[in-house]
Amino acid sequence: MIRSMTAFASRRGASDGTEWDWDLRGVNGRGLELRLRLPEGIEGLEPAVRAALSARLSRGNVALTLRLTRRAGEGGFVIDDDQLDRVLTALNHVQERAYHLGVTLAQPNAADVLAQRGVVVAAPVPDMAEGLLPALLSDLDGLLEDFVAAREAEGRALAAVLERQIADIVALADRAAEAATARRGEAREALTAALRRVLEDVSTDEQRLAQELALLSVKADVTEEIDRLRAHVGAARDLLAEDKPAGRRLDFLSQEFNREANTLLSKAGSPGLSRIGLDLKALIDQMREQVQNVE
Repeated sequence: MIRSMTAFASRRGASDGTEWDWDLRGVNGRGLELRLRLPEGIEGLEPAVRAALSARLSRGNVALTLRLTRRAGEGGFVIDDDQLDRVLTALNHVQERAYHLGVTLAQPNAADVLAQRGVVVAAPVPDMAEGLLPALLSDLDGLLEDFVAAREAEGRALAAVLERQIADIVALADRAAEAATARRGEAREALTAALRRVLEDVSTDEQRLAQELALLSVKADVTEEIDRLRAHVGAARDLLAEDKPAGRRLDFLSQEFNREANTLLSKAGSPGLSRIGLDLKALIDQMREQVQNVE
């Protein structure tokens, strides 16, 4: 089963007041290229992420993004006891000075005290990075499962397209074999007439003429090209059935398909076989485009 290099997966998680969002995207590429956007301050996160991706993926341009946020309502406020003591000491001093000077002051209430600068402060928030690495890596496993499943689903659709194209190549190869058989008589007559015109002023015997005709016939024979096309078809079907990355080998094989189609076209020697050769080339080009996305 082949896998596509095109896929997308996302995942959300939370642990100890911290929430995160993973985003993983992939497109086709010649090798494995990883582009990571990770928050700073989590020791060991990047090498662990790279190792996990490299273990599951063999090709493609892959972009991964991780965003961390603190849950709303986390933290809160606390009283700074040291500052509170300083404020109360200052208020007591003010009350004593006012008494000695004969000034009457209203007693401050708790709200007045709490309103003083520095008495109520924001509660310290624990470091988001602390203890997050195991939870993040555990969630990354699920993200990769989803991503690989998406690649496999896309790969099944891709394999169906390639199977149809390979079947069409088989049909065209069969038509090419029939056309090559049908043209033999015509080709021999045309070659004989051409040779006689060339050699009409040169004395030659029938045996020499037969030898020249045989040599030209061998050069124009497309049997080997058709046989190799059929052999490549078998190899391509074997690769599609393998349970490991086959993109590079399919790419090489599609080049071999194209080579045989070019040779067949150069030897065609008849309009019918030329049309079949052109159809083969067009179909093989379409197949090569699909193969570019196979992992």
